[in-house]
Amino acid sequence: MVYKALLTEESSEGFKSVVTMLNSDDFLPEGEVLVRVHYSSLNYKDALSATGNKGVTKHYPHTPGIDAAGVVEESSVPEVEVGRKVIVTGFDLGMNTPGGMGQLIRVPASWIVALPDALSLKEAMIFGTAGFTAAISVGKLRDKIQPADGPVLVSGATGGVGSMAVAMLAQLGYQVHAISGKESESEFLTAIGASRVLPRSEFQEPNPKPLLPGRFAGAIDTVGGEILVNMIKSVQQDGLITTCGSVSSTSLQLNVFPFILRAVSLVGISAQNYPAGLRPALWKQLAGEFKPGQLLKMYNEIRLDEVPAAVEEILKGKLKGRTIINLLQ
Repeated sequence: MVYKALLTEESSEGFKSVVTMLNSDDFLPEGEVLVRVHYSSLNYKDALSATGNKGVTKHYPHTPGIDAAGVVEESSVPEVEVGRKVIVTGFDLGMNTPGGMGQLIRVPASWIVALPDALSLKEAMIFGTAGFTAAISVGKLRDKIQPADGPVLVSGATGGVGSMAVAMLAQLGYQVHAISGKESESEFLTAIGASRVLPRSEFQEPNPKPLLPGRFAGAIDTVGGEILVNMIKSVQQDGLITTCGSVSSTSLQLNVFPFILRAVSLVGISAQNYPAGLRPALWKQLAGEFKPGQLLKMYNEIRLDEVPAAVEEILKGKLKGRTIINLLQ
């Protein structure tokens, strides 16, 4: 079966991504379910894969895309019916398994989640891994912090995970303070639910103080590094902060005082390895109480041949919100 895909190839001149036609028998791995992809999305990890990062993708040529939403075309397992609308995110999709930037993917049945009735395939990819990650983070925060406890802080707020976290928290009634290095995007952040936009410069410089004033009941961090350190120091007694990113730094230079004097909890988030058995329930939350009213205003839609340019933009930190890829065009 022939299908269209973005293919990243390695040559003596480096890595290049082109749209081409592939044969599923030659390129796709063996698997239980063949899905015809309608929409995918662009994530930071996809950009790394599409530019030859061997820490993400070991072997090339390769089709990136850690997200996919589409319709089951073939299935060898009775629990996944042909014609079912499904979502596939995480696991090894788009890393070392051909991903959602191709019109066909073949995956294990355990990777498949049925699309909730209240969600369209397009909406599922507006969420994608970014929204799924934000939902895990919001769920962890809500387990301990309620809106009445005080404002919550979100870093990297114009990015995929950050913008989704801002919108979901606002939808649930939290007062959200958003950290951003892009002054020009303040209007975007307030439109999706931020009550205040704080400059990144307020959090990115090292501060020798073991604790800072406890201004926030909780926080969701998407960038790591010194910003995360200062966020932790700024969370109040019995607060909680989740962390899921490392674009700023993979190091955490921090003393223990926030944890032993304020009893702050630091919770790591991994969407890629989130248990398969828990995924359907989280997607139902995304289709229900977590779904922002402004979801359809938070994305930009592109064609497959526009992905290479978008990859350059996301690596430069110039994209905001979510970028989805229409595989039907």
